[in-house]
Amino acid sequence: MNIEDYRNYCLSLGDDVEERMPFTAFRYASHILVFYVCGHMFSFFDCDNFTTVTLKCQSDRIDELKERHPCIGKPFNESPKHWIGIDPETAPDELLKTLTLNSYNIVKAKYAKE
Repeated sequence: MNIEDYRNYCLSLGDDVEERMPFTAFRYASHILVFYVCGHMFSFFDCDNFTTVTLKCQSDRIDELKERHPCIGKPFNESPKHWIGIDPETAPDELLKTLTLNSYNIVKAKYAKE
């Protein structure tokens, strides 16, 4: 999946999705685009190097996902206990979409106002 298609997919997940580039003050993170739900990150990637999308994931699923899908590895700058990295260029589009929706749902369930 290319960067623009992925961006559009993230924005299509709901009216509560926001995108920001919050790290512009940091030299090595100035091009990180982050997607938020309920004010918390659920997906991010480097716009200049679209080789890893970092997503929230259930801890008990991470090892199995890595074993089954070579496109899944370590997240960028997040805990590998709760986050995964996925290569958007080699991952099947449906897998990337499924894992992104999963990440969105994890974060939304945790932080949504009742």
